[in-house]
Amino acid sequence: MPPKRASAANADADAPVRKRGRTSSADAAAKALVADIIDASENYELPENDDNIAATVKQLARYARSLEEQLASADKAAAQAPAAPAQKTPEQLAVAAEKIRKAAVAGIKKQMSWKPSCKTNSAKFVYDGVCADPEVFGYLFKLGGPPKWKMKKYTREEFEDLFGEVKGAVRYNALYISSGGVNVRWSETGEFKLSGSYGISRSV
Repeated sequence: MPPKRASAANADADAPVRKRGRTSSADAAAKALVADIIDASENYELPENDDNIAATVKQLARYARSLEEQLASADKAAAQAPAAPAQKTPEQLAVAAEKIRKAAVAGIKKQMSWKPSCKTNSAKFVYDGVCADPEVFGYLFKLGGPPKWKMKKYTREEFEDLFGEVKGAVRYNALYISSGGVNVRWSETGEFKLSGSYGISRSV
């Protein structure tokens, strides 16, 4: 006949639980009792003393309540955890990237006003944008995934291959991004910055 551990665990069952260490000890004793009951199956014998039977039932009840609280705590933590964003399809990435591209081009063109420095292709523009999804930003710049850099410089040709020709208009001239290219800064929080120079000539 399998040994009974119920009596050995009863001391912890009746005592009030006041510390974390005591709770762990009581749970371990209850877990061992459950294992004994399951292993013995129909051959398990309850203690003969009514007080010990009551103590055993209390011990199992406290263990069940402890498990319920642990499960509730885990469920609460899972509910509070931020949900991972759904993976965008290539079509969705293209649509989102196009919106960012159009906004950036329009924002840069809006800054292309006439200044004396346009004659030397040294007028400055700075465009601040937001792209919350790194996958979209990576798609826009053909990176094959989220950016792995915080700053990168693109030549004028490279930038316009991605964004299209950026051409501003003034009364007697057209304005272009100059040969100095475009600096791109990216933050993990989603903000990005495009900065460069523009003027009346596309030549080096």
